[in-house]
Amino acid sequence: MNGAPRTFDVAYRLGLQYGQAGKFEEAERLMGEAAALNPVSILAHFARGYALQQLGRHLEAVECLDAVLRLRADFPEALLNRAASLFSLRRYSDASDDYRRLLALVPDYPFARGNLLFSNLHCCDWSGLEAETRAIAAALHENKPVIAPFDGKALGFAPEEELHAARIWVASQCPPVSLALWQGEIYRHERIKIAYVAQDLPGHPAGPLLAGVVAAHTSTKFETIAISFGPDSANDLRALLEQKFDRYIEIRNESDLEVATRLRQMEVDIAIDLMGFTQGGRPGIFAHRPAPVQVNYLGYPGTMGASTMDYLIADRIVVPSEDEPHVAEKVVTLPDTFFPGARAPAIAAASNRTQAGLPESAFVFCALNNVYKITPTMFAIWMRLLEATPGSVLWLTRTNETGARNLTREAQAHGVDPARLIFAPFIESREAHLARLALADLFLDTLPYNAHATANDALAAGVPVLTCRGSAFAGRVAASLLAAVGLPELVMDSLEAYEARALQLARDPAALAAVKAKLTRTSETCALFDTARFTRHLEASYEQMTARARRREPPEFFAVMPVP
Repeated sequence: MNGAPRTFDVAYRLGLQYGQAGKFEEAERLMGEAAALNPVSILAHFARGYALQQLGRHLEAVECLDAVLRLRADFPEALLNRAASLFSLRRYSDASDDYRRLLALVPDYPFARGNLLFSNLHCCDWSGLEAETRAIAAALHENKPVIAPFDGKALGFAPEEELHAARIWVASQCPPVSLALWQGEIYRHERIKIAYVAQDLPGHPAGPLLAGVVAAHTSTKFETIAISFGPDSANDLRALLEQKFDRYIEIRNESDLEVATRLRQMEVDIAIDLMGFTQGGRPGIFAHRPAPVQVNYLGYPGTMGASTMDYLIADRIVVPSEDEPHVAEKVVTLPDTFFPGARAPAIAAASNRTQAGLPESAFVFCALNNVYKITPTMFAIWMRLLEATPGSVLWLTRTNETGARNLTREAQAHGVDPARLIFAPFIESREAHLARLALADLFLDTLPYNAHATANDALAAGVPVLTCRGSAFAGRVAASLLAAVGLPELVMDSLEAYEARALQLARDPAALAAVKAKLTRTSETCALFDTARFTRHLEASYEQMTARARRREPPEFFAVMPVP
């Protein structure tokens, strides 16, 4: 059939059918045929571009959508989709341009205003940030679909505002299906079946964190299944994860319903969403209710606001009891920390500072975090620290050239020599990254959105992390990690205290050395890196969730008792 000649109408209609069924490889091929048969068909080019997006082939998707917009410059959905692919390609400035064009055509286009703001944050373009944040908060108050839940994490919304944003998004984009796949059946497996669901698990920040947990799971009590949306990263972690999981399933070109059906057919007891509303997440799988227990854990820092998610795994720092009314899921509180700290592997021989582009004798403030988490307020503090610490430098992540250029300009505006900002290129190897990270003196955290896996990496590399406790989950993760590693004294309750503490550590080598020595000492016995004990706590939560489901009891808040 593939070689048979087709008319445009046949190719287009078949392509639509495959696309609606989530068969995007076939849909892309057929829409390519249709576009070749009728090069001026806007809809064929558009549908092919959408299929390419779903396949993660964003550069080709941009080319298709370019063709659409040459034929019709005022096609809102083409602008939206091209902006999304440009964002995935880290062409954030170009994505911002498309979102502006879209909003000029349709000022209230759902979620586009938040998309634009989030793209600008990736560019470290803070023009009008405060006014736009207020406007988005006001629009949320009016129940408008103005910002995706994850995009709002960097804006410092209160927990009740985050819940409201999540509920608006779920109602608009991912409501529960009318007929759930799991219909109340009681499973009686000898081992509890747990499915960890994520995009490209070996390349996901949760991958290194979960490897130790999965290895430590009690094999007589739990069967572990990985559901990873491929193609996965080809690295050593992939091989390790395949070895540690009882089953490792790489999913390609399957719809949300098909993935959910797999989970149901395997009779998974607990399905764990490691993505939530982060980029590449597929909450639609969980909207089909494939499992008796569905859990929001680790990848998304906060409530998903969805009735199909039963539990959120947290701790008392990231979700204190007073915040529980603003969480749609039932909160499971783990002892110590919710975060499965990953101890550093045998770190490669550290390069010297010169090789890493750092001055050998300078004090190195480090903020190797996602640049969209940097706010004007945090950056101003960092610039004051540089001014007050002669010869010091600030080590930042280079994620895109526009962001680096804008941060350089901001430094100049603060009267700081731009040469004191040093941008680190991306390194795929975690071992090489940790070896490089160990060259820093002090890791400066961000607020309102903390470092998460990156803070764990700093602590694993022996670098103290200084944080300020935020008002919501995303702004409290570093505080949780520091408490669990035995350094609660590095958790500040105000930005004034944060700045003063950073300056004190930069000016007092003995004080910094004492903190580093304590980190080295506590890392051997602390809760953060005690993977076996952490896994026992996590397993206790799974057992209690499953027991309630098997007794046909609804999800409920509970705390896990610590093991010795």
